[in-house]
Amino acid sequence: MRIVFFGTPDFALASLEKLIQNKVNVVAAVTAADKPSGRGLQVQSSAIKEFCVQNKIRVLQPLNLKEDVFIKELRELNADLNIVVAFRMLPEQVWNMPRLGTYNLHASLLPKYRGAAPINWCIINNEKETGITTFKLQHQIDTGSILMFEKVNLNDTINAGELYEVLKMKGADLLLKTVKAIENAFINHLDLDFIQQDEKLVCHAPKLNKENCLINWNKPVNEIYNLIRGLSPHPGAYCFISNGDDKKKNFKILASKYTLENHQQTNGSLITDGKNFIKAYAVNGVLELTEVQLEGKKRMHVTEFLKGYRLSEHAFLE
Repeated sequence: MRIVFFGTPDFALASLEKLIQNKVNVVAAVTAADKPSGRGLQVQSSAIKEFCVQNKIRVLQPLNLKEDVFIKELRELNADLNIVVAFRMLPEQVWNMPRLGTYNLHASLLPKYRGAAPINWCIINNEKETGITTFKLQHQIDTGSILMFEKVNLNDTINAGELYEVLKMKGADLLLKTVKAIENAFINHLDLDFIQQDEKLVCHAPKLNKENCLINWNKPVNEIYNLIRGLSPHPGAYCFISNGDDKKKNFKILASKYTLENHQQTNGSLITDGKNFIKAYAVNGVLELTEVQLEGKKRMHVTEFLKGYRLSEHAFLE
């Protein structure tokens, strides 16, 4: 079976590595174009491209997935199957090209958390389980028939970065099983057993932006805690810190703890000993900040932050 792989970040790389290690016939990989990155704006390649160059796998990097040259190259590859992991939306002429179709690995239990940020939103919403799904692409994004899935239980301390690593590896294993099942059905002229998505269970995982990453101190403290771990380490939940003057600075909170308690304090007001802790008041409780990042500074533990930043008695978060 001839396979074309679509992916860009290291989440996709784990799956491609797993396929190659198991002698799956990946004839080419499609990935993002090289682009300037970092302070020096040096041109960098995607994790997928670097792996393919090392392993002598053909790489395609179209700027436009509908351009004639790219479509022609795809057709000449004569793929039986496309596999998509962490890649942008494909036009129909691409996903409908292989005779066995195109299959996607998605980091949630579909139909829950359709969209760009399923790992983040399941934690933000304090889900007790999530998982990974392989499904066959159709017109609407993340709506196709499910072939396989695997559940993962969640505790109330895991953050998005940690869950990303778990699902990356479990996803690679599930994708290999999926490809083997498709290949077996193809060789032996068998039908695959699909599960149709239940539209009543749909919820969405929209792209992260400045608005949905902003902390609202007038929300319950446990919701703020879940937002912080759902956005850590990247892009980070943020607010603004005022330190007794008119200058507000962007202030990310990347790890925290909380306690429930009734209080009469203004939400966003702070208490600190100036050395070891910073606590912020929110609805129905107190949030203790443990890892923070001030605008223009690196991520650091709150004890390290307090060594170089003196909080006034009028400091507050908003």
